Amino acid sequence: MALDLSTRIGAVTLANPVLTASGCGGSGRELAQFTDLSRLGAFVTCSVMMQPRAGRPTPRIAETPSGMLNAMGLPGPGVDSFLARDLPWLSGQDVRTVVSVAGNTLGEFGEVARLLADSPLASAITAVEVNVACPNAEDRGRMFAASPSAAAAVVRAVRSAIHRDTPVLAKLSPDVTDIGTIALACADAGVTGLSLINTMSGLAIDPHTLRPALTGVSGGLSGPALRPVALRCVYQVHAALPELPIVGGGGVATGRDALEFVVAGASAVSVGTTLLHDPSAPQRILRELEDALTAHGIPRLADAVGLAHRAAAAIGPQIVRGPEEPIKELT
Repeated sequence: MALDLSTRIGAVTLANPVLTASGCGGSGRELAQFTDLSRLGAFVTCSVMMQPRAGRPTPRIAETPSGMLNAMGLPGPGVDSFLARDLPWLSGQDVRTVVSVAGNTLGEFGEVARLLADSPLASAITAVEVNVACPNAEDRGRMFAASPSAAAAVVRAVRSAIHRDTPVLAKLSPDVTDIGTIALACADAGVTGLSLINTMSGLAIDPHTLRPALTGVSGGLSGPALRPVALRCVYQVHAALPELPIVGGGGVATGRDALEFVVAGASAVSVGTTLLHDPSAPQRILRELEDALTAHGIPRLADAVGLAHRAAAAIGPQIVRGPEEPIKELT
């Protein structure tokens, strides 16, 4: 009997849980040269903004142990070009399309969402992912995702512009004191689900120049080095909001990685940095995930979502201690 790998994000059913991560598959044309987009659960676009952006000057990528740093600066053609060129191409492919949106102000987020909703090809948009890790030009450049109220305001602006049956996902940053508080605020604002997580801020030094390796000084850490942080965020948010779908991502390179995110609470996973050296990785990861589920005797992906929480509850409180610490109970 075949495994049921389907998953739901709001009113939308995806054939499988493996998505691309925003910014790692170009407009779709680039990735389509190397892999069959129709075999993805969904393709996630680069973040679409109001105006065209060249991004930061080079160097804007630096390799790090078990990962990479990037300070791309959200380059892209702008929403008008996306609607005229990229969305028509994607709508002609047999692929679910999640459009990532970004903005420098609350108004920009709302306007990009409105233009997407008003497009003749709006029906080709499976879901909208809101990149709240953008700097807020109206709040001294502070990241929207750093504030529960600001993140919630962006969600409301996008949610009010997008058709009610189109899922809206908020992509949250790990660079906050309490990601659970941000997630709860987004849930109260009407978000359909969450993408966890965006990159984590880091810095690399060029050993030759003894200066920051990136023109933008700091950059976003991605790849396997990020995975433990991403898993912690998924686990924490699922514990607080068990009914809210989560797309988990951060260092997903194998089917085992994907299964870890699923049992932590993710209904789907996103593959990002791995695509840069293995563009056909999603199909391999899906096969490996299927094998892992079979090995554990799990017939449906949905049965595995959050399984680590149920296992922890069955075990009960755990006793942990450091080498010189008194015994304490971890609940």
